[in-house]
Amino acid sequence: MPQNRLTDRFGRTVNYVRLSVTDRCDFRCVYCMAEDMTFLPRQQVLTLEEIARVARNFVTLGTEKIRLTGGEPLVRKDILELVREIGSFGLRDFAMTTNGSQLPIMAEELRRGGLHRLNISLDSLDADKFRTITRTGKLSQVLDGIDAAKAAGFRGIKLNAVVMKGRNDEEVPELVEFARRKEVDITFIEEMPLGEISEHDRGLALCTSDEVRDIIRQHHELLPATEDSGGPARYYRMPGSKTRVGFISPHSHNFCATCNRVRVTVEGRLLLCLGNEHSVDLRRVLRSHPESDDKLQEAIIKAMDLKPEKHHFSSNGDVQILRFMNMTGG
Repeated sequence: MPQNRLTDRFGRTVNYVRLSVTDRCDFRCVYCMAEDMTFLPRQQVLTLEEIARVARNFVTLGTEKIRLTGGEPLVRKDILELVREIGSFGLRDFAMTTNGSQLPIMAEELRRGGLHRLNISLDSLDADKFRTITRTGKLSQVLDGIDAAKAAGFRGIKLNAVVMKGRNDEEVPELVEFARRKEVDITFIEEMPLGEISEHDRGLALCTSDEVRDIIRQHHELLPATEDSGGPARYYRMPGSKTRVGFISPHSHNFCATCNRVRVTVEGRLLLCLGNEHSVDLRRVLRSHPESDDKLQEAIIKAMDLKPEKHHFSSNGDVQILRFMNMTGG
């Protein structure tokens, strides 16, 4: 009988899997990918059936939370079919990270398909600045997507903002007020050194979570939240508001000691750590053993021994990992 929970060498239980469904995106955010990207050929990408099979086997091994990522998940053809299948697995938490561009037409069907929560990227409320950061994004479309998600009645909606000095750090108070008006949560993220970029200097642009927290405290009291999100963010509450403010701090306060996560790239690489290259090729196992899941589960269980104790991101802008975030899965 297979085990029903995954544990690494450091005693951490892994019960949260982020599944990338595509490396493609309709945006070209400056911190996520190069302006002129070469995307994966189709035969290297897992089929939706293979992604569902990976998800089902992780659930068998004790996974309680799955997040679909990309690229932009909603540009993958027939993504709703995958959402409906995974939505039937009885997960404690089923979520998706999206840029919001497709939500005006897809939010309602996603919720009906069984998706519980959405994380929506929103790095600026200024249309021109938003266009500059995303290179191709249209702010009004994303704002409409946030409203559509609210109307659809998801269990939770969270905004994600990557804060960069000299780009959008002065918008932190405005982004908090927007989240308060919409009664959604917001998380501020330190930029991660993934992929070689030339558009800006990551070392100079790094705005730490402590700096962002100090900006917010000039306007609102922040009280540590008691509940655990099951992810890397540390949350605070503001008196008189339903909105929680979260901070993801891979540089300044790494979250490795409590890491309960692994990622599967759209190529089928099981990544044991965002900031290291330790991985296992699940695509080869999937395609070598199409009729039986025994070898797949065995590969996943054995992979836990490869999960490192922590990552080592530097704050000087040096690239430790050559793969871009869209290749990794957000």
